[in-house]
Amino acid sequence: MADTEHYVREDVRGFLDMLEQMGGPQLDEVPLDQARGSYVAMGALAEAEARDLAVVRDLTCPGPAGEIPLRLYDKRENREPGPVIMFFHGGGFVIGDLDTHNAFCTELAYALDLPVVAVHYRLAPEAPFPAAPDDCEAATRWVASSPSALGRQVTGLVTTGDSAGGNLTIVTTQALTDKPADVPVIVQAPIYPVASAIEETSSYKSFGEGFLLTARTMGFFSDSYAADPQDKRNYPILHEDHASTPPTVLITAGLDPLRDSGREYASHLIQNGVDVIYIEAKGNVHGFVTIRKAVPSSQSDVDALVAAIKLMLERHS
Repeated sequence: MADTEHYVREDVRGFLDMLEQMGGPQLDEVPLDQARGSYVAMGALAEAEARDLAVVRDLTCPGPAGEIPLRLYDKRENREPGPVIMFFHGGGFVIGDLDTHNAFCTELAYALDLPVVAVHYRLAPEAPFPAAPDDCEAATRWVASSPSALGRQVTGLVTTGDSAGGNLTIVTTQALTDKPADVPVIVQAPIYPVASAIEETSSYKSFGEGFLLTARTMGFFSDSYAADPQDKRNYPILHEDHASTPPTVLITAGLDPLRDSGREYASHLIQNGVDVIYIEAKGNVHGFVTIRKAVPSSQSDVDALVAAIKLMLERHS
C-alpha cells in the first residue's frame, strides 16, 4: 500500500533537491535585512509571473503606529459595488512584504475577478506581537468603510493569507466577528495557517526538516514574534465562539509541519456547525502558493483554492 502520508510530488522533490544542492545559511545565521532579501530572491527564482491587471496601485491607511502600506489589485478599472479580498502575506511575522506576494495577489484578483487589498503589517522583531494583528484589523476596518481612496464600494470582505498571513486571516475575522466593521467578513480562506500549538503534532515531527519550512526557522520566527501563547490572537483556536465564524475555505499542504494545525482548526469549525471546505495539497510543501514556477503542480492547488472560494461565495451570496 502506498505511503500517502509522505507522498512527494516529482516536481516538489526536484525543487527540494535543488535547494539542498544550493545550500546556504539558515535565516537566523544572517542579518535580518539579508534574511528578508533572501525571501525576495526566492520569489524571483521560484514564483510565477504576475498577471497583467488594469489596476495595481499602492495605498496607505491609518494604523495604530502610523500609516500602513497597502496595495490594490483589480482586473477592472471600474467596478460595481461588491466584495473585496483582504490579503495578509506570509513570512513568519518576520519576513515578507507586498512584493514577495505580488504575483499571487495578481492571481487572486484575476481568477476571482474581485479587488484585492494586500496589507503590509509591521514585522517582528522590530514590532513584535500584537503589532501584526493590530495592523491587519485596522486595515480591514478601513477597507470595510469604503474610503474614497479605495475607489470601490465594499459590500463584504473575504479574508485570506498564507502561513503567518493565514493566522492573521483567522485572527482578523474573529476581531470583526466580535466587534463588527461597516461590512462583514462573508468568507475567510486561510492558507496553511498556524491556528494552534504545533510542536507536539505528527506533521511537525514528520516534516520539520527537509521540506522547505524547518523547525529551526519556525523557532526563529516564534522567538522574534514573542507572542503570548495564551492569547487567542496568537492561537485563534482559543477563541471562545467558533460557531459564529463565517463560511471558511482552508487549504493545507501534505508535507507541511503546520498541516495538522490547519486540520485541527478546520475540524473544530465543522464541529461547531460552520460551513467549511477543506483542501489538502497532497505531496506539496509549505509555501506552495509562491513557488508556482519552480513547482508547476502548485498551480492546480491554487486553482482548487480559487474554485472553493467561488463556490463558497455563491453558496452564501
